[in-house]
Amino acid sequence: MRLLLASKSATRRAMLENAGIPFESVEAELDEKAAKEGLLAAGFEAADLAEELAQLKALAARSAPGDLVIGSDQVLETADGTLLSKPQSREEAFTQLAALRGSTHRLHSAAVVTEQGEPVWSAVESVAMTMRPFGDAFLETYLDLEYERIRWSVGGYQIEGRGAQLFERIDGSHFAILGMPLLPLMDFLRRRGLLAS
Repeated sequence: MRLLLASKSATRRAMLENAGIPFESVEAELDEKAAKEGLLAAGFEAADLAEELAQLKALAARSAPGDLVIGSDQVLETADGTLLSKPQSREEAFTQLAALRGSTHRLHSAAVVTEQGEPVWSAVESVAMTMRPFGDAFLETYLDLEYERIRWSVGGYQIEGRGAQLFERIDGSHFAILGMPLLPLMDFLRRRGLLAS
């Protein structure tokens, strides 16, 4: 039995590697933007949207009978319920981060495992993240230093780097912030015999 990770995220791959989980990376052949737009049009709430996108990624990956495929996704929900996507430009990253400062947003992180085209496990963890009220000059310097690293990150930050300086309080799992509810996933993998118990 192989464990496949349907993700291009270097952070998610590093999470599994650092935890000692044997896996192979595969591409999820999914138009994420179109999938997200369709799910939003269908009325999915933020946490459910993250879970459904994770499932679609897992189902879109090429796998063989007996393989377990992990799909994962994150959705950022602002205090007023607006959902943010990955910034498409430095200017959009500035606008997103300026709107988030001084308030608490929620980051919903989901993982779904599929087997033979069917979901067999899922988990969603939500983290409350409060940004400090930093100024424009700080934000400009942050983006000068970090934009190339954070341009693929929802919300425009990576907590494992300089992005930590944006926050004054975080309530929830560090692994969920990085992109996956890792502890619940490892519990499932132990029950399936892929990790020692």
